[in-house]
Amino acid sequence: MGAQLRVYKRRIRSVTATKKITKAMEMIAASRVVKAQRQVAASTPYASELTRAVTAVATGSNTQHPLTTEAEKPTRAALLLITSDRGLAGGYSSNVIKAAEQLTERLRAEGKEVDAYIVGRKGVSYYSFRERTFVESWTGFTDSPTYADAKTVAAPLIEAVQKDTAEGGVDELHIVYTEFLSMMTQTALDNRLLPLSLDEAKAEGESKGEILPLFDFEPSAEDVLDALLPRYVESRIYNALLQAAASKHAATRRAMKSATDNAEELIKSLSRLANAARQADITQEISEIVGGSAALADATAGSD
Repeated sequence: MGAQLRVYKRRIRSVTATKKITKAMEMIAASRVVKAQRQVAASTPYASELTRAVTAVATGSNTQHPLTTEAEKPTRAALLLITSDRGLAGGYSSNVIKAAEQLTERLRAEGKEVDAYIVGRKGVSYYSFRERTFVESWTGFTDSPTYADAKTVAAPLIEAVQKDTAEGGVDELHIVYTEFLSMMTQTALDNRLLPLSLDEAKAEGESKGEILPLFDFEPSAEDVLDALLPRYVESRIYNALLQAAASKHAATRRAMKSATDNAEELIKSLSRLANAARQADITQEISEIVGGSAALADATAGSD
């Protein structure tokens, strides 16, 4: 029984060490998610106002522009998938990858080729393991993205949108990421960035009681849309990167808290087993002492 007790004590020490690590990771994720929340709150108004401005410009003119004009027969779409560089975040990356797979199937069912662009090592590993091609990938900044990172990601996408499909361009741009709703709720969703749906944008504004302002375009509406196109794509991608980062930290915090709670329960269970083993050792020792004493007494009585 002494060997069994040593096994329990060794496992308790191991689980205790793991618990300290998961608790530390939980605290780190909690501090990071607060910072990420502030960045999301700071970037969202800019992205929303830029979308509102683009909608106003497009609504007030008859200019045919890739930002707002849908192709008659779209044949190719770009899909930007935002995952994480690291694990230990529960189902965070798997959920957003699943959403991207569903979107890919839907686009292909509509007769469109899909060009994948991937952010995060988890997404790159998923595609590479299955030997699936993707146009470009970026890694190393998903935990704390900057606007410069968003510009780097947006550059090839904007270039693809501005090209003809015959030259390798795309008719549509979709983005799949995880939206941060609260510390407990994060939802994987897909949005079509280009062409911008004017009806949806106007409906969203009307639901908030907003009225599109009237603009005078200088030098022309087309030039204004050309200038707004990269800013719109960059701001939307930056906001999505921040949303994804906040969601990842929240998922990590939740996963590490669950791991810490499980470690505590396991320690309690092992402690009870160790106590039972120790009690069994004590009982056995007492039995051996009593048995030896009785045998000695019997031997002494027999000699008399």
